Amino acid sequence: MRTTVALGGNSARIAQARHCAAAFLARIRTDHGVPVSQRALDVTQLVVSELVTNAQKYAPGPVTMDLRIVDDLVEVAVSDSDPALPEARTADAGRVGQHGLEIVRAVAQAFDVHRQSVGKRVTARIALYDGAADRT
Repeated sequence: MRTTVALGGNSARIAQARHCAAAFLARIRTDHGVPVSQRALDVTQLVVSELVTNAQKYAPGPVTMDLRIVDDLVEVAVSDSDPALPEARTADAGRVGQHGLEIVRAVAQAFDVHRQSVGKRVTARIALYDGAADRT
């Protein structure tokens, strides 16, 4: 179970990505009987928002998003054209903004970044239902 979407280059890109993620999770729940908790839906949309926002902010050019089910996780992968690898900053409650990767790393079961022939791919894996993370 997988879907890939090329995200448009305008300000609606983030909303488009969130909508695609929600629709994908609804399809796997309805069509394939895979359990998806409300928390998984909410966290997936948050992660999608953060990763696509970073791609839009730092990478000129196309952005793609892959969503797939791996065991009891949803894998969210966002690819962009910027070869610079993102780094989460040290936690700082006084800093306004730039907490996106901190948030993603806190809510995901796994997080990794890989360079590609053009740009990079940022991937987060999120438990589909409560207790799923305990079995991974």
